[in-house]
Amino acid sequence: MSNTVLILGASGKIGSHASDAFRAAGWTVRAYDRKSGNMTRAADGADVIVNGLNPPAYHDWQTILPRITAEVIAAAKASGAAVILPGNVYNFGDTPGTWSETTPQRPVSRKGRLRVEAEQAYEAAGVQTIVLRAGNIIDPRHQGDVMSALIMRGITGGKLTTTGRADVMQAYAYLPDLARAMVALAEIRARLSRFEDVPFPGHAFTVTQLRDTLETALSRRVRITGFPWWLMTLAAPFWELARELREMRYLWNTGHQLSGEKFRHLLPGFRPTPLREAMLSGLPADIHPDQPVARSHGHVPAE
Repeated sequence: MSNTVLILGASGKIGSHASDAFRAAGWTVRAYDRKSGNMTRAADGADVIVNGLNPPAYHDWQTILPRITAEVIAAAKASGAAVILPGNVYNFGDTPGTWSETTPQRPVSRKGRLRVEAEQAYEAAGVQTIVLRAGNIIDPRHQGDVMSALIMRGITGGKLTTTGRADVMQAYAYLPDLARAMVALAEIRARLSRFEDVPFPGHAFTVTQLRDTLETALSRRVRITGFPWWLMTLAAPFWELARELREMRYLWNTGHQLSGEKFRHLLPGFRPTPLREAMLSGLPADIHPDQPVARSHGHVPAE
């Protein structure tokens, strides 16, 4: 008999990839979004709930995130399902390093504190919860992920955008890999603790390393430009997203990666997508790696 998974936010970045990965592994997949009605009723008979819901565009986290958390906990309690919660690195604050499940959680942002509180609520509720903690998302479908929407937004013109120092290490998760890891953890849930914090090592690299990879793949020079934080400062009084982005600016200058020790212990056979392939997946569809890019405006110098 196949297992059943309920995917919350099935049309979103995480939810859509999770749906594909569970379906490919032979699971029965149910989709749920905010318009689907009663979550507890939707979870009836489910073995696993993947919480792909998140406040859109950072909107009203302090209200929406606790409400989502309470709804998922209630659905998990009623159904007996295990919850897979995509975690992030906001919990760790601004101390650089290799972050693991034993790293003290000392958030310095409001959103970080809310994430810590949400995870604590799952643990206190006693429902089986697997926090799969990842860094910046790389989505090959370009669904508004940080790589395609921000860092590579100017790559057609030979530019990368960095929101912090170009030499700062950052953690990244290639979304198809993250989804496969969810399936793999769901399938061993019977031997996991009631609450498991599992860092997803994914990949870690700097914008400088990304530039070097792109220059080799595209046979052209690529320059690095800074994100216009001054514009966010001007817009912050009347634009919610600008305010929320500014709050997280510290993270781009906090060098970090996620430890893979626990992940490899739990899933020793897991093989991630090669780093180069993950990096290049952020390129627009009309730019093909290993084929020289046509340059109509001449040579683009490196900074």
